[in-house]
Amino acid sequence: MAKLVFGMNQSLDGYVDHLAMRTGPALFRHWIEHVRGLAGSVYGRRIYELMRYWDEDDPAWGAEQHEFAAAWRRQPKWVVSRSLKSVGPNATLVEGDVEAVVRGLKTRLVGEIAVSGPTLAQSLTELGLVDEYRLYLHPVVLGRGTPFFAGPRPPLRLLAEDRVGEGVIRLTYVPA
Repeated sequence: MAKLVFGMNQSLDGYVDHLAMRTGPALFRHWIEHVRGLAGSVYGRRIYELMRYWDEDDPAWGAEQHEFAAAWRRQPKWVVSRSLKSVGPNATLVEGDVEAVVRGLKTRLVGEIAVSGPTLAQSLTELGLVDEYRLYLHPVVLGRGTPFFAGPRPPLRLLAEDRVGEGVIRLTYVPA
């Protein structure tokens, strides 16, 4: 049975914004290995559209970017959206019963399934489907933006804390 994990980079004051938090070499290596090891990912529309950047090679990329893109392209993706009509390679559009689809994935797959997007994560949290939360705290304060938790914060219990590169601390929580 797979474990559903919601993890994203965030500021010290709780906001996610990939443009405001630069990923250094050690953290980028962490993300490559993380994505490489996933059984798949469930995306909300906005994050999926951002991540589509990795579908096409860019001649300006270095070896690490090509490595991340290859890992991202290889993994199966499920995209939850009411507005998209189609999705890219190795992706499945989820328009109907999200709960049934995610429960089925958790039953059918082995390993970790990443949840990408705070709004989607909140919906899955309310359904009791998120098994673990990973907060990658960057040493920046944004003061605005999209919060990591899109709704009421679930009761959590700290499982682990560790440094993952360039001043970033990962806090791992499970539902209490």
